[in-house]
Amino acid sequence: MMYVPNVGLEALESGESARVDDVRRWVAEHDPGEEVVPICAQLEAEVAELPAGERREYLRAHGLERSGLDRLIRAGYRLLGLLTFFTWNETELRAWTVRRGARAPEAAGRIHTDFRENFIRAETIHFDDFEQIGSMQEARERGEVRSEGKEYVVRDGDILLIRAGA
Repeated sequence: MMYVPNVGLEALESGESARVDDVRRWVAEHDPGEEVVPICAQLEAEVAELPAGERREYLRAHGLERSGLDRLIRAGYRLLGLLTFFTWNETELRAWTVRRGARAPEAAGRIHTDFRENFIRAETIHFDDFEQIGSMQEARERGEVRSEGKEYVVRDGDILLIRAGA
């Protein structure tokens, strides 16, 4: 279960809210271990109206790295035991969802069933590393792209290039 109290902007920015403290105490007593994700509906409405390129800067101006919607989605994924991995080619980066603990062939099967059945290996780099390096070619030259076999457990944020037979 996830609990989502709506708080004012000042409480969200400061991280201090009697309402959130009350919710956290209640959850600790009645539903221990469950997540409490405070959001400010007013801020979410303002962010939604902004052009995509201005959203991150607006959030940072309020001392936030992520929107409430993003935090809710991430909490939901944790609650459901899911993670996101990516596939990449020269024209697109695509996100896929798989259960936490999935091995590379299972992730390959999310893309196409033949990829699971004929899985050979996955070339992988974590998105954070790829973003820092800037290109797949540079990542390969630096030796940052790994070749992983059937037992590889996919991590949240991996970029996978699936190699499968015919």
